[in-house]
Amino acid sequence: MRIPPGPVPRRATPFAVREPHVLHVTQPVEGGVARLVTDLAAAQLAAGLRVTVACPRGGMLTDALRAVGCEVLPWDATRAPGHRLPDEVWRLTRLVRGVRPDVLHAHSAKAGLAARLAVRGRVPTVFQPHAWSFEAVDGGMARAALRWERFAARWASRVLCVSEAERRTGELHGITARWHVVPNGVDTRRLRPEGPSARAAAGPLVVCVGRLCRQKGQDVLLRAWPAVERRLPGARLVLVGDGPDAGRLRAAAPASVEFAGPARDAAPWYRAADVVVLPSRWEGMALVPLEAMACGRPVLVTDVDGARESLPPGHLPFCLVPPEDPDALGRALAELLRRGPLRAALGAQGRAHVLGAHDVRQVTHAVTGLYRELLGIVTRPCVVPNQSRESITT
Repeated sequence: MRIPPGPVPRRATPFAVREPHVLHVTQPVEGGVARLVTDLAAAQLAAGLRVTVACPRGGMLTDALRAVGCEVLPWDATRAPGHRLPDEVWRLTRLVRGVRPDVLHAHSAKAGLAARLAVRGRVPTVFQPHAWSFEAVDGGMARAALRWERFAARWASRVLCVSEAERRTGELHGITARWHVVPNGVDTRRLRPEGPSARAAAGPLVVCVGRLCRQKGQDVLLRAWPAVERRLPGARLVLVGDGPDAGRLRAAAPASVEFAGPARDAAPWYRAADVVVLPSRWEGMALVPLEAMACGRPVLVTDVDGARESLPPGHLPFCLVPPEDPDALGRALAELLRRGPLRAALGAQGRAHVLGAHDVRQVTHAVTGLYRELLGIVTRPCVVPNQSRESITT
């Protein structure tokens, strides 16, 4: 494959009078990564950075970014590597030359692949995997993905992980990188217990938000659901999202399962739920549990990378189950649905935990500090905005 020449290095610029210009490059344009990029870009703009995002057309990302005043540049790229990769890399190289960013921040496997090939270290580059690519495939593809990640780490100024578990997974698989860990954050001003609710059932309601795909484990949830129904007749399950497994999951689902389709704002579904569940097979640190806790709802998640770190200590005995274990998942769901006072306590504790440790403004401060470190800028004192009295009284 012919790799185009990388961008011309920029002359050092004094940043005493301005914050860095960051170019985010992302594919996918839906789901948790898109929400994270939107929230991070909005918070960075509010903090005074110049922010540009390059992403494919379609999905929810472009409209969401423009709604917060972010410059968006179209970058046509498929979700997976393929024969179009050389053209995708070439287009991204030209785009970077035009933007001339101070920092390039590439999100997820595909954007990380194309961005590192396009730039090859000539611009300070932050690669954020959002879960490792080699965990998403098997056999020869997994071995190829791992070889690439080991090789391409040399072209990342920092590999930014969303959990210590994600970093450890990379290290255990032989990736030698300059690591940095910043846990995921969510917009706690938008995601609150108060607000519209999509209540769709009179009885107990379980909500699962996520792309309908193997990673998110909805097939395991559907195998667990009959046991919940036997213990709690009238319980309802709603799957919010779309994806490649939608048809197969619909065919396997009982009548008590509703497929709500994708939602631009999942907050009403979180508020409606008695329990929010995410039975993932792998993650870096999923946004859904953080968003649900921000809305004051109890969560049940599988014990995969980042899950334990995302929960407050009081949640662990009740809210963490082994992955791919429908029996354990069904028992834990039924137990939570039966114990209203426990759910209320977990919801309040989760809200306080997200306010204290996972607010997007804290993430923005940490990530911007990383950019400034890479550019050799002396970090100015910065106070993260108070979370208001709620963080004390919740």
